[in-house]
Amino acid sequence: MNHPPHILDELENDALTELVNIGVSRAAVSLRKMVGNQVTLSVPSVEVVGRKLAATLIQERESDELVAVRQDFTGAFNGRALLIFPESNSLELVRAVTQDELSRPEMVDIEEEALAETGNVVLNGCLATMANILQRPLTMSLPQVLRGDGQILFELAEKHDDDGVVLFLYINFAISGRDIRGYIAMLMDLPSLQSLKELIGEFIARVVGTDGGDAH
Repeated sequence: MNHPPHILDELENDALTELVNIGVSRAAVSLRKMVGNQVTLSVPSVEVVGRKLAATLIQERESDELVAVRQDFTGAFNGRALLIFPESNSLELVRAVTQDELSRPEMVDIEEEALAETGNVVLNGCLATMANILQRPLTMSLPQVLRGDGQILFELAEKHDDDGVVLFLYINFAISGRDIRGYIAMLMDLPSLQSLKELIGEFIARVVGTDGGDAH
């Protein structure tokens, strides 16, 4: 395969999109239990881009300040996962999660906690499911809530070189009739992306192998 190390080929990208969608649908089930309402999550597209391009993409789409829930993950591949919302959507999400039972001041009080919990359910559900299917355990840190723009959110920990990549997912939330858009971003360095590519390759081989292909 002659692709640069940060590019997935079409088959790898399709397999990754499938993994992410399975992860997100599992996360939706957990979120539904938490909020007691119908929750639908979908990921229409998955892109692997450089950090600067990821920041540009999100700034082009969102003029609002951004709110993100961040969790670091370690295992066969390492990185940082972010669940990102425009700020106007984050209160809407808290309203959905608390089922409209709180006044605005009360909502602002618990906003950080509700966002952290929601982020934890979505990111953990998504990544844990992906790790399971890839047959490798991942360990997740506790969630933190951050605010800022794409430049701030996509800084890799203490590393200011530009070889980091962002696995950038658009995500549509529908919770009890509300449409809430957001993004999941997974920040990884190139060795971690390479490890993920290899695991996706093994996953593809297993799937193809069951169809009588030439994989073992």
